[in-house]
Amino acid sequence: MKLWGGRFEKPVNQIAEEFGASIPFDRRLYREDIAGSTAHARMLARQGIISNEDAEKIVAGLERIREKIDRGEFNFRLDREDIHLNIEAELAADIGEAAGRLHTGRSRNDQVALDFRLYACRTIGQTVDRIMRLQETLVNLAEKWHGVIMPGYTHMQRAQPVLLSHHLLAYFEMFQRDAGRFSDCYGRTDVSPLGSGALAGVPYPLDRDFVAAQLGMSAVSRNSMDSVSDRDFLVEYLAAAALCAVHLSRFAEEIILWSTGEFGFIELDDSYSTGSSIMPQKKNPDMAELVRGKTGRMVGHLTAALVMLKGLPLSYNKDMQEDKEGFFDASDTLITSLTVFEGMIATMRIKPEAMAKGADGSFATATDLADYLVGKGLPFRQAHEVVGKLVRYAIDHQKTFSGLTLVEFKEFSPLFEEDAMRITPATSMAARNTYGGTAPAQVTNAIAASRTLLDETRQWLNGLGF
Repeated sequence: MKLWGGRFEKPVNQIAEEFGASIPFDRRLYREDIAGSTAHARMLARQGIISNEDAEKIVAGLERIREKIDRGEFNFRLDREDIHLNIEAELAADIGEAAGRLHTGRSRNDQVALDFRLYACRTIGQTVDRIMRLQETLVNLAEKWHGVIMPGYTHMQRAQPVLLSHHLLAYFEMFQRDAGRFSDCYGRTDVSPLGSGALAGVPYPLDRDFVAAQLGMSAVSRNSMDSVSDRDFLVEYLAAAALCAVHLSRFAEEIILWSTGEFGFIELDDSYSTGSSIMPQKKNPDMAELVRGKTGRMVGHLTAALVMLKGLPLSYNKDMQEDKEGFFDASDTLITSLTVFEGMIATMRIKPEAMAKGADGSFATATDLADYLVGKGLPFRQAHEVVGKLVRYAIDHQKTFSGLTLVEFKEFSPLFEEDAMRITPATSMAARNTYGGTAPAQVTNAIAASRTLLDETRQWLNGLGF
């Protein structure tokens, strides 16, 4: 058990030591910790704060430690509390006295803030990459199945006919906003706090911009107290992740519904389904259900982060150690969910006939018939009532619009002519040719526009090194 310098006469209680240690989870920050220490050592030598010889020893020793961890040969020790002290102690054992000069001009407060920001930047890039892959699959499906008609829903009741492609691209738009939120978050995460010290800055002539440049970071923080206590980037990531998970969950709910015998719009691939332990006929959409279920965890991590921060005075407080586990779990869960979901929809079998039947047999063209009467001069509210009565008549007589005769139509309004009989789901969609509508021409344009947006996102990711 450790003693903290000369201030303490007793070692930390063993249970308290285990309670306070973060190495079981912050060990995954080792690459970022070593990168930050390497840049810091080079800057110290460049500024004449330590010798070039010591800096070279430190950098070489850190590289050996990184390789050792990569190989799985590093012994992470609980009594060294966190990733910083584990690496520092190993470095001291390797190169001796020079290791003690590495911590000149920094604190674990600004060190961990840097490590976490570097890790979060990398994670944001990975998250956006997975979102983009899902979006690409959506666009490919929209292009492949362009022309397939399905019922659109409001209140989970069949409402108006839409193209399946239009429906799929609605989710593209949701995920595009998600990618934008993560991109915005990246800009506020890509800031180096190193050089802030414990909270007040440091009395050494540091070159903070040099360190930031060495790490590929675009800016340095402006206020040392804010630097060590800021976890806004954590909250922003978790908020974006929770909303992205909600979008996945909404889509998962539809996949689950569409795969039921009651809908029969799709069949999930065997590789993304499971069976029942007792009912041989079952094919369960478990992956979609799990994605839907894991959304609660994501929302919970966001709530936990906000509650953890809400009562903290400036500047750093140990409460902030609770920032990482939720982030690690949320990012792991979201990236895995996106990966599984992309594979699931890429391999599902679309059933166009069932979708078309659903659109044709559900009075989905009722609004079009009302619009037809409006075109004949009838006020919309009156046209709405006429068609409502027509629907009631058809239901009572177990007919669809296509099963009614012109004589029956005229019983409800003399304005109906032969051309009213030619209103179909296809003509309904074609009529909705406004920007953003479900008309085939508009959806064709939307597919092209989506590919342009994907190209822009890819360029942004390439600029980050992904």
